[in-house]
Amino acid sequence: MTGALWAAASGIGFGLFQSVNRRAIRGIDDAFVSTFLQLLIAAVVLVAACVATGDLDRLADAPVDAVAAFMAAGVVHFLLGWTFLNLSQKRIGAARTAPLLTLSPLFGLVIAAVTVGDLPSAGALAAIAPMVAGAWLVAGGRRVRPADALFGCGCALMWAISPVFTVKGLDGLASPLLGVTIGMVASAAAYGVAMSRRPLGGIARGALAFKVIAGLLVALATWWRWIALDDASVGVVLALALLSVPTVLFLAPLMVGRHLERVGPRVWAGSTLVVGGALALIAVG
Repeated sequence: MTGALWAAASGIGFGLFQSVNRRAIRGIDDAFVSTFLQLLIAAVVLVAACVATGDLDRLADAPVDAVAAFMAAGVVHFLLGWTFLNLSQKRIGAARTAPLLTLSPLFGLVIAAVTVGDLPSAGALAAIAPMVAGAWLVAGGRRVRPADALFGCGCALMWAISPVFTVKGLDGLASPLLGVTIGMVASAAAYGVAMSRRPLGGIARGALAFKVIAGLLVALATWWRWIALDDASVGVVLALALLSVPTVLFLAPLMVGRHLERVGPRVWAGSTLVVGGALALIAVG
């Protein structure tokens, strides 16, 4: 598979995660508890994958700067980004949060160009434009107040920054699985320290099962994203992550009910733009 195909798989996988996670957080009162459980479950899944594939053995000889870059990527993407995501979904729902995440490629283009000189091709840029437009259209043109948009935009910004550290880490240690595991474990450990004095109550029956499924899905989607970053430009990977938007807007209403996640008729036209742009990116990637 090419980097673009891995990125597309990651985007769809992340859309599945967001939909299941939306169902899980209905039964978890505290967004910080929800994030910690998500980190813990994903960390366990990735460590198990590292052991099974033998990648864990490479940790002994891993360059210190690569490990540090992976840890920084994890803290930015998981600890900060996922916290903002859970706070946003808890506050305004998955369908209103998903379009805000489309700002990530725009943030990422600027950040990647300034920090690592990584620019997508002209063909990739031409495909990214309709994807961003389609992602907003698929949300039914919803307007989100600045206060409501804060957490979603914060998540998009964190996800635009983290690939810079990921690419630097992969330059020194070409193991996406080990890299994402290092970042996930570092984030889970840091969150665990912060949560040590916070009660883990307020979890409804059944919510934990959905959270376990969500943690598995996001672990796989994130692993695939890091594989993609090892082979494709940051801008292309961030743009293909927009495939999560139509996925969320189709599935979230089924998970929690259309009265909580309302999706307008523009979803078909917007989804066509997003998927069409994704196919174009895969072709040029």
